[in-house]
Amino acid sequence: MPTVTTLETQKKNRQRVNVFLDGRYAFGLQATVAAALRVGQGLPSEEVERLLKQDETEVAYEHALNYLGYRPRSCAEVRQRLQRRKVREPAIESVVERLAASGLLDDVAFAKYWVDNRESFRPRGLRSLQWELRIKGVADAVIGAATASIDESESAYRAASARASRLCGLDRETFRRRLGGHLQRRGYSFATVSEAVNRVWNEMQNAGSEGSDKSP
Repeated sequence: MPTVTTLETQKKNRQRVNVFLDGRYAFGLQATVAAALRVGQGLPSEEVERLLKQDETEVAYEHALNYLGYRPRSCAEVRQRLQRRKVREPAIESVVERLAASGLLDDVAFAKYWVDNRESFRPRGLRSLQWELRIKGVADAVIGAATASIDESESAYRAASARASRLCGLDRETFRRRLGGHLQRRGYSFATVSEAVNRVWNEMQNAGSEGSDKSP
């Protein structure tokens, strides 16, 4: 049976430990996994296999945490990220379950975050929002609940108002065409687009008229 002869912290990654068996380098482990080993300990092949599987899971977990550090993710996004890194399915499932149990991975919370973020900074049509969430692997029932309270008319109006300042001075037809195209690319329906464009155009004209009336 091979014996652990040296446990050496890696110089470039202090979270990794090199394991030497019978005087020769055998493999590396996360420090949390290697903490259970002792110099002089016998290490049968089945124990080596168990340690390597545990290490794979720990490495995948750390990567997933880093991935979640940029913004919330759906369960499917995390799975796909780990699959691209060639992590095996048992390790992926273990990581997803662990993150979900700690509240770091929650499709309901993710869908709410996504909708709130879009509505606050880059409003989208209802169908466009639903499509984005579906692409991210969120279940239809969760998508329906997250988007149920959206007022698409008001959403389109906010998007139109934010864009309108760039279109000042255009004639009505050009204004309608450009602003309407912008809203349609955001996934709003034709009827919703027409309503929002007309509303913003009329507000701009009324504001201009009030400004003229106040001129000396």
